[in-house]
Amino acid sequence: MNIIKNRYIYFLISLLVIVPGMIFMGINWANNPSEGPIHLGIDFTGGALLEVQFDGITQSELPTSQEVAQIYEKYSTDAMNITDPVVQSLGADGLSIRSRSMSNETKDLILNDLRELSGKQTIILNFTSVNPAIGQEVTRAAIGAVAMAAIAILIYIWYAFRSVEHSIRYGTAAIIAMLHDVLLVLGVEAMFSFAFGWEADSLFLTALLTVIGFSVHDSIVVFDRIRENLGIYKKLDYEVVVNHSIVQTLDRSINTQLTVMFTLMAMVLFGGDSIKHFVIILLVGVFSGTYSSIFNAAPILVVWENKEWKTWFKKKEVTPTLNA
Repeated sequence: MNIIKNRYIYFLISLLVIVPGMIFMGINWANNPSEGPIHLGIDFTGGALLEVQFDGITQSELPTSQEVAQIYEKYSTDAMNITDPVVQSLGADGLSIRSRSMSNETKDLILNDLRELSGKQTIILNFTSVNPAIGQEVTRAAIGAVAMAAIAILIYIWYAFRSVEHSIRYGTAAIIAMLHDVLLVLGVEAMFSFAFGWEADSLFLTALLTVIGFSVHDSIVVFDRIRENLGIYKKLDYEVVVNHSIVQTLDRSINTQLTVMFTLMAMVLFGGDSIKHFVIILLVGVFSGTYSSIFNAAPILVVWENKEWKTWFKKKEVTPTLNA
């Protein structure tokens, strides 16, 4: 099984998968420059999220966006402007209402008005209120966490593979594969943000950091086998050793990730709505991490070893032959 031979096909597949997501990121950014390429939740932007469920109500009987807006305007003041809330249905019997930050007292008043409006028992599923300044601090911390994770990974792999020639290449290849997975996850989130209004919250950041861990873990497994085989098959070409290492770890990588993916798929199908966003993003990231570690990270080492970029834009010489 010669996996390395088709490395440029794998690179092309990765590009074709990432580009649509980047296009949607650009569309979201153009539509709402203040939020950026994906819709950010109140954990990052600040504000209030109120999720309520009405006991024994049908979807047609749910309060309308206009009715909810009137209730919010009733309690809006100069010190606490909560006008123009964003209202979305939460299943057939619930509402998700996003607005600027509010106090618990105001939340209780709004909840009481919603109860009187619907005539049904109203249950709070979730209430979160975050100050905008805190949201900005969380955003900076999130960016810093991803950056620190990348730097730590590079240093760790460089140190762990210090006995191998050109050890820095292994860390760099792992980082590139990791960026592939991060871009894919962000692209999928941008698509769902555009189509379904999904917002990236703290659970999304948790999923993203988990994906980074999975991606690097898979890459290290392949790299460690390459390191072992370089000591065993010293006379073989580097490309052959890398391909042999990928084949040796292929069953292990696929079987391990399938176990995780089957569990996540079960959670998507039978889990609650509150975790579905998190699980879908994690499922996409785990699949991408498995792909990138096998078809991106190790082939990058071969491209680097052969310095193939020197011949990318050169025409191949054709050897003249004599016709019989």
